[in-house]
Amino acid sequence: MKHPNKRARRAYIPVFLAGLVLCAPVLGAQESILLSYQRNFVRANLATKAGILRDAATDERASDFIGPLYEYALNFCLQQSDFLRDDPDMITLAVLASAGVKNAGYKPSVDTLWKLFQSYRDSLIRVEILRSLGVLGKDNAQVIENLNQFLANQNNVFRSGMSPDYPTLSACIDALSSLGDGSSFPVLFSTMIAAYPESIRIGAQAALGSLSGDYRSFLIMVIQRNPPAEKLTAFNAARENSRFGPADMGEIAETSLRVSLDLFPSNPDGEAAIHTLRFSSARLLGSLRWTKAVDALIKHFYRVQTDYNNGRAAKAQFIEAVSCLGAMDSDQAAQTLALQLGLFNSQMERTGEYDADILISVIDALGELGDKIAFDYLLYIGYLGYPEEVQSSARDALNRLKW
Repeated sequence: MKHPNKRARRAYIPVFLAGLVLCAPVLGAQESILLSYQRNFVRANLATKAGILRDAATDERASDFIGPLYEYALNFCLQQSDFLRDDPDMITLAVLASAGVKNAGYKPSVDTLWKLFQSYRDSLIRVEILRSLGVLGKDNAQVIENLNQFLANQNNVFRSGMSPDYPTLSACIDALSSLGDGSSFPVLFSTMIAAYPESIRIGAQAALGSLSGDYRSFLIMVIQRNPPAEKLTAFNAARENSRFGPADMGEIAETSLRVSLDLFPSNPDGEAAIHTLRFSSARLLGSLRWTKAVDALIKHFYRVQTDYNNGRAAKAQFIEAVSCLGAMDSDQAAQTLALQLGLFNSQMERTGEYDADILISVIDALGELGDKIAFDYLLYIGYLGYPEEVQSSARDALNRLKW
């Protein structure tokens, strides 16, 4: 490989140096503009410093220096926080500079913004800082961690009986929503289920819906691990999320049913939450025809059957449990309901007693399933003294069996 000859190298060097010479005035001009505004900022009294920033923002060259100038102002506010944090002019300046770095898209200011947030307690300043962090802190793990921890601390303050700064709390939720990081799920979920005013809870719920990552897995984790009331809240949040399709909801509902069947809370509130979760998830599984959960639905059916016989469940709940099994398209479901029909027939034969509503629901469910395992049980109805309404349902179910 040939090296450039000396003449070529000599020709290249002046061109390179010429480029530096041309760039130097531009860089120097940018620096001198910034320094000029910084000098004016330092010389101005506190009441007029904000005016310096406003004038700088209208400069036609503002894009070359405005971000660092706002950062300069933020550092001034930080340095004077011990003495002037409650001064109205300082508050105005801090709000203006905090909004300015956001509008300028100046990401190097995120650390200074957070230090300022910790140094000032004024809501106006804190809200504006959080708005800026919600934009500038995108994909910044430290910013997200700081905001998560702040919101967690506010939740603890609220639970202790103290009233938090609601404007700042709401702005933090909005910032986490804008950042959309999955790590914020636990703290936003805790916020959503706390006894905050409705506007805070609605904001937290909306923020949860904006998070990136596997939101379904987050909710399933809550359903598996959290206290009963939070399990139910997680399930309801899933149902209200328009991004979830049938497969997502099937998995969430199946998890909810299995958990609720195995849990027996010792307090009335927990028991009520688990009861609601069990019936709601079973109902959803039936509407989805989620056959993966058929074993859990059978367990639920027998639980409801026992409760109904003992007066602890309503007839409508028993019929609903039957209908859920009828939607499963499963040999197991058909066998369970066929055995149930056999029990009803035996009871009718012995005592002449039956409940027409429940009986017909079982017959219709077996017709829906169409499994030939029910043939003998349905056929036997014709030999018993059931009324025509029951007989007609049995004939229809027989005609729907698949051979």
